[in-house]
Amino acid sequence: MTGRLTAPIRLVPGAAGHIDSLAGRMRRIDRIECAAMGQTPQQALCHGLSAGARTWTALIGDEPHAMFGVVIEPACADMAIPWFLGSDQVARSGRLLLACGPGIIAAMHRHGRRLCNFVSSDNRQAIRLLEHWGFTVEQDPVVTRDVAFRRFIREIK
Repeated sequence: MTGRLTAPIRLVPGAAGHIDSLAGRMRRIDRIECAAMGQTPQQALCHGLSAGARTWTALIGDEPHAMFGVVIEPACADMAIPWFLGSDQVARSGRLLLACGPGIIAAMHRHGRRLCNFVSSDNRQAIRLLEHWGFTVEQDPVVTRDVAFRRFIREIK
C-alpha cells in the first residue's frame, strides 16, 4: 500500500459535528500550530467555524479529515484570513487539493482582496501547496511560543 488516498474528497459546509472527530486525527504539525496560537485542536476548529465568513469540511467517506475557511479581518478593510487544519490522510491527497484549490481560493477572495495568515516554517507540504495556489510565502520567520511561522499572502489587484 502506498499510503495514497483512494477515496474521493467531498467538500461540505463546515459543521460543529465535524470538530471532535477531526481534532482527534489532526496532523502533528497542525497540532503544533494550534498550540503555538494558545489553542487546542478543538478550540482552533471551533474558532474557525464560529468566526468564519465561510467554512468547509473535507469528508473522506463520511469522516471529516480537514476543515478550512476564511475569517474576515475587521481591523483591515479588504483583508481576510484563510486557514486549514487537517489529518494525515487528507494531507496525502495533494493532487486532489491542488485541483480544488483555485475554486476555494476564488471563494475566499470574495471576502477580501488580500488573503493573509501564518504557516509553520516546518509545514513544508502546506508551504508548497500555498505557493502553487499563488500565495507568496515570506522567508523571514516570526516566532510565537518557540514555533517559527512564515507569513503568506495573496492579493488580487
